[in-house]
Amino acid sequence: MNVIRCFDFLFSLVGLIILSPVFLLVSFIIKVTSKGPVFFKQNRVGKGGDDFKVFKFRTMYLEAEKRGLLTVGGKDNRVTAVGYYLRRFKIDELPQLINVLRGEMSIVGPRPEVRRYVEMYSPEQRRTLQVLPGITDYASIEYRNENDLLALAENPEEFYINEIMPKKIELNFKYINDRSLQQYFKIITKTLIASIKGK
Repeated sequence: MNVIRCFDFLFSLVGLIILSPVFLLVSFIIKVTSKGPVFFKQNRVGKGGDDFKVFKFRTMYLEAEKRGLLTVGGKDNRVTAVGYYLRRFKIDELPQLINVLRGEMSIVGPRPEVRRYVEMYSPEQRRTLQVLPGITDYASIEYRNENDLLALAENPEEFYINEIMPKKIELNFKYINDRSLQQYFKIITKTLIASIKGK
């Protein structure tokens, strides 16, 4: 077990324990405000190109995924009233600590994509699959308000594929090409600062 994996295991375990009251409260609110399960599980592409199920708090109505893979800011009527706030403050991402604990993800790494978009990667872009996907990285910080950008686009999916996705992958390489403990903690610190500032 390498050093980064040791920190991943420690942070995810401690995080799940400390945040357990938050998990219980959010789970209760989700259940009483809309029909469906507490968690949303979706197939994503992980290290080596293997699929795994990523965990999130459910923020959409049932079967909303059938109407598209992308969410587009405040105008997306598939998102529940509670889900809007869970997304806004990134609370919906907390269950991914389970994925980190299981070794399917890291705290830091490229955000895992759905198979549909990974199939569009160039051979160079597929290098992002050589490392564990993560909860946060430089692209997550830079595009923290990605849904708002998509909401302004005439064709959100086309804009994501042609404009946002390539730029996010470029930022992924900033960490992949210098995957060190220093960068690991630097990204975690930047993420915490961005969360506090709300940017």
